[in-house]
Amino acid sequence: MKIAVIGPGSMGLLYGAKLSKCADVTLFGNNRDHIREINENGVTMKREDSENHYDVKAVLNGQDTGIYDLIILFTKAYLTETALTENQTIIGPDTYLLTLQNGAGHETVLKQFVDEKRVLLGTTAQGSSRENAHVIVNSGLGDTSIGAFVPCDENSVFLQSIKNLFENAGFPCVISDNIRQMIWNKLMINASSSVLSGVLQVKQGYIAENPDAFEMCKSLISDICTVANAEGMCFDTDEQINRLYTHLKNAPDGLTSIYADLKNGRKTEVDYISGAVVNAAIKNNIKVPSQAMIVHMVHAMEGLNDNTRKEDLL
Repeated sequence: MKIAVIGPGSMGLLYGAKLSKCADVTLFGNNRDHIREINENGVTMKREDSENHYDVKAVLNGQDTGIYDLIILFTKAYLTETALTENQTIIGPDTYLLTLQNGAGHETVLKQFVDEKRVLLGTTAQGSSRENAHVIVNSGLGDTSIGAFVPCDENSVFLQSIKNLFENAGFPCVISDNIRQMIWNKLMINASSSVLSGVLQVKQGYIAENPDAFEMCKSLISDICTVANAEGMCFDTDEQINRLYTHLKNAPDGLTSIYADLKNGRKTEVDYISGAVVNAAIKNNIKVPSQAMIVHMVHAMEGLNDNTRKEDLL
């Protein structure tokens, strides 16, 4: 299978490297120096006491390297449309697009580039952090769940081939008939404790330890459950709050991408995380005040940088 991985960050490098052992994989990115380092050094993956090296091709966005069977997206959510536009020459009539990005609602953009029957949605419990442009540390080893936006027989065959490929590469994979439920299941954490820890600039465990922080988190969870159930899913608020509390206790030192983006004054993916909840609420004529507030708070913080903070202290 010919696969393009767009977005050679920590997760893109992880999937691109391991899949390169059993497929024809090319990484696509927009950082010329990073692309050069990957081509010169390959990708090194560390896990506990082991290191593995992978030789993976990498090219700049916009380079025509032929049509691909599968394109896996790992870009920041707000860069998806730009990345696909720049790489439109590698998308053919039979190409499938698979998003394993954070958040929800990506199918809206993907449908602009392929028929909706060729849009695949997914979520992953794999973990990866990047030491530099070509060295990553693989942490979590959980399942990758995939499913079709529009289920059909043709998609079932292709999904099975992806599952086989992923598992041969070392990624446990599950095909879901209700992938939206699984995406919203992950959103329960991303649009509650993850975004809140970013706003508060604390580790995940603080949310469970601090009563005020956890009350805010419970309110965010309640909003998510209300909207998800209006969208035809089935979530119990108390059950999700308990699940979140257990997650925070088990991973107290976790730092999220929104935490890192806000700490470094970068744009976040909040519009595809808490913003996805707000958009679904608007569609269903539901009020979600906690989620709406957290979106505004994150956007307000995106404008901060070290100089702004220093000026405020003078």
